[in-house]
Amino acid sequence: MKRYVALLRGINVSGKNKVFMPALKEGFEQLAFEDVKTYLNSGNVIFSSHEDDIKKLTNQIELMIHNQFHLDISVFVISKQDLLDILHNSPQWWGNNNKDIYDNLIFIIPPAKFLDVYNEIGEPKKELEKIENYKEVIFWSFSRKDYQKTNWWSKTASANISSKLTIRTANTVRKIANL
Repeated sequence: MKRYVALLRGINVSGKNKVFMPALKEGFEQLAFEDVKTYLNSGNVIFSSHEDDIKKLTNQIELMIHNQFHLDISVFVISKQDLLDILHNSPQWWGNNNKDIYDNLIFIIPPAKFLDVYNEIGEPKKELEKIENYKEVIFWSFSRKDYQKTNWWSKTASANISSKLTIRTANTVRKIANL
C-alpha cells in the first residue's frame, strides 16, 4: 500500500467549482482508496492505494469528480515519497518563513513540462521573484508587497498553460506531506 497526494486544480475558488470535502472524501473511498484525508477546502486529498500507476490513479479521480460533481478539472497526483523528495530538494531561499516573501510550489500537470510553462510565462523579474524547477514542480517566491509587479503572478492565472498548473503555499505543502 502506497501513500499518495491528489491536488485538485481550481475548486472552491471565489465560489466556483464548489466541492464539499466530506463528499470528496466519500468519492475517494468509493474508488477503494484507503485512509483518505482532506486538508483545507482547496482540494488536497491524501490517500493510500495498492495501485502504482499515477496516470491510472489520476484518470480514476478525474472521472469520479466528473461523474459525482459534474466538473472537468485537472488533478495532480504524486506519491508522498516523491513529495517528500521535492521538499528535501527545495532551494535554500524557498520556504524559510520570511514574512516579507510569499513562497509557493507550482505543480505542473502532465503532459505539460517546465519548459512549456517557462516559454509561455517568461522570465521572472529577478528583483521581485525567484523560480527554480525540480522534477514536476517549480519553486516560486516573491515579495508580498510587490506581488502585482511580478511577471509570474498574473500570468500563472491567465496564461493558456494555467489549466496545467495547480499552486500551493509552502506551508500547505509541508502540512500535506506530514499527514
